[in-house]
Amino acid sequence: MKSLLLLAALVLVAGTTVPADTPRAGWQWPLSPRPQVLRPFAPPPQPWLSGHRGVDLVAAFDGAPVASPAAGTVSFAGVVVDRPVLTIDHGNGLRSSFEPVLSTLPTGTAVTAGQVVGQLAGTAAGGHCGSVPCLHWGVRQGGAYLDPLEFVMDLRPSVLLPLSGEPP
Repeated sequence: MKSLLLLAALVLVAGTTVPADTPRAGWQWPLSPRPQVLRPFAPPPQPWLSGHRGVDLVAAFDGAPVASPAAGTVSFAGVVVDRPVLTIDHGNGLRSSFEPVLSTLPTGTAVTAGQVVGQLAGTAAGGHCGSVPCLHWGVRQGGAYLDPLEFVMDLRPSVLLPLSGEPP
């Protein structure tokens, strides 16, 4: 009976999909080395309210290279209000946006994961992290904002399992 239950559990596990809050294959951090998260994703309860629709990542210095977190195509490189912004379309409705980032890549340029796509413009370019050089990274799927950390980290809660014996 135990072996039959174990076999059924293995079949169920093998047939499941990866939860949305596990890292996505082919995605990586846009800054190297792995940056500290200065301000996390904090979406508003309603789309029209204020919130933080991305993450702020601490950069080592103004002018730090910014890399594409996944393969895609540059869909925008320019100034929005008073900040240089770069947007990469990753396909399937996924887009990453970075600010303040200066890029010389024209719209339509294909990029690979890890390819340097621009430089952090720094605090003088209107960053919202005060005197700390930081990169704001946002990810959208269609019109919905997603937590960018879901693409590079496993955000599932830890589960402690028993050391021996039957599961509870």
